Amino acid sequence: MLTRELIERVRQIQIRTGRQVADVLAGEYVSVFRGTGVEFDEVRPYVPGDDVRTIDWNVTARVGAPFVKRYVEERQLTVMLLIDVSASQDFGSAGRSKREATAELCALLAFSAIQNDDKVGLTLFHGGIEQYIPPRKGQRHVLRVIREILGHGLDTDETGDRDGTARPRRWRPWQRASAKAEPRQATDIASAMEFLLRGTKRRTVCFVVSDFFDEGYERALRTANRKHDVIAVRVTDPRERTIPDVGLVTLTDAETGVTGVFDTGSTATRETFEQLTDRRHERLEQMFRSSGIDFITVDPSAPVADPLVQFFRQRERRMRR
Repeated sequence: MLTRELIERVRQIQIRTGRQVADVLAGEYVSVFRGTGVEFDEVRPYVPGDDVRTIDWNVTARVGAPFVKRYVEERQLTVMLLIDVSASQDFGSAGRSKREATAELCALLAFSAIQNDDKVGLTLFHGGIEQYIPPRKGQRHVLRVIREILGHGLDTDETGDRDGTARPRRWRPWQRASAKAEPRQATDIASAMEFLLRGTKRRTVCFVVSDFFDEGYERALRTANRKHDVIAVRVTDPRERTIPDVGLVTLTDAETGVTGVFDTGSTATRETFEQLTDRRHERLEQMFRSSGIDFITVDPSAPVADPLVQFFRQRERRMRR
């Protein structure tokens, strides 16, 4: 059962991203993601200037006048969204969680895709594959994709008010993030890539959206990129790099359940934390570059459309070279 809060969230994302697609992303998407080849369309009479290599000699001999083959680009694409729904995705420090930012990003991509008559599919994963929705077209399908990303793992049971009126239980993401996580809530990107390779025969444009708190998935990512057009989207909250000075705090890893006490009042502690985070991000970006995988960085505290538009424009410039 869907809660009113979840329905309202989906509507807000639909309205906000719909305007952005109409105003900003419509042309960017189609200029970057082209068809996978060409297919025969028709034959037509030869006109001076046509490439002689396109002459259809069978038709020419049968009709007694030169005809050429006409081809059109096979435009329709399949966009697959591989979304990390592990426990760390519920974290957010500036009004919305990484999962909510992910849902908005996917809405932008999905609405752009269906506007260009492309199909959109969804795979939710953490330690294993949680849900798979085959690629389809249509606005209703896109709304379902958004709803599944936002609603995965939510408690949507209804509780009663004092007057006996039923009301939906509110979603509190920090409840999952602060509780000791089960092993299945950890991220397993390699398994998601293997699922993509097994289940998707046709070449797709695949967006892997995660915070990439995982190890040992690099080979699987490279293998998937040889068959598909893999684009990595790293969603990272500012507080995952910079810790404020609030004294002694107890921090729990949402995916492993490991807990530790940290003195955030120590300048050395805060600087060490930032340095370790920066090194991790540098290694991650270096791995993407060496593997030929495009990547986007999304900050949940900032507009999601901006890095997406920047990525589209950078990729288009690179394609023109």
